[in-house]
Amino acid sequence: MDDHSVSRAQALADRLGLVLSDLQPDKNQLWLSQDGLAFKAPAFNKPFSIDFNSGKYDHRRKFGGGRGQPIARAVGLKQGQTPSIIDATAGFARDAFVLASLGCQVTLLEQNLVLSLLIEDALQRAAAEPAIAEIAGRMQLYQGNAIGLLAEPALKADVIYLDPMYPGRDKSALVKKEMQLLHQLVGADMDSAELLSVARSKARKRVVVKRPKGAEFVGDQQPAASVQSKNTRFDIYPTA
Repeated sequence: MDDHSVSRAQALADRLGLVLSDLQPDKNQLWLSQDGLAFKAPAFNKPFSIDFNSGKYDHRRKFGGGRGQPIARAVGLKQGQTPSIIDATAGFARDAFVLASLGCQVTLLEQNLVLSLLIEDALQRAAAEPAIAEIAGRMQLYQGNAIGLLAEPALKADVIYLDPMYPGRDKSALVKKEMQLLHQLVGADMDSAELLSVARSKARKRVVVKRPKGAEFVGDQQPAASVQSKNTRFDIYPTA
């Protein structure tokens, strides 16, 4: 680790009240290197990080289908209309990045501190990448409980987007490693019904809820419409 990375690591440790140490394979650790911040867990072979300029993020930006893709249609992106978005369940920030790449101003809310730190680091690195700096500039991150944050008068948007933790799968189904990590960090979904109700009272135009195709509606709240993709459904709740 170079001197700059050591300085950054020490500043982050001070901010979080943690102690710097070498990598320990048997413990969960935040790992800062020249490539950015990553999370290392014993259950996973490779450290996990977020990079908006590579992998699935880059592929979706270039080949995701633009404003014709289901998520864009669900939030109301159309000719002459580019709604502002609050992504109240940011997670790995993939959908938020897609919406920002399509021109939306996106406010990301993430309760889990580790995920929030990974997104924050990814945004800082993206700001220095010419290809995506403008996109990153349309993304603003807040760390905290979404229900509490949505009560803040300053947080306003045309659309509130929710992607609550997917329902449990059959034990025989293999969950992707990154989803295992998300479950480990975030835990079980306990408040999606309340969050949907709060979001419906807050959004200027609509709330959009991402669900697996065939899943029940959140909190048994019937949407006005849905947009379908191969494996996913976007439920739409107009508020105006």
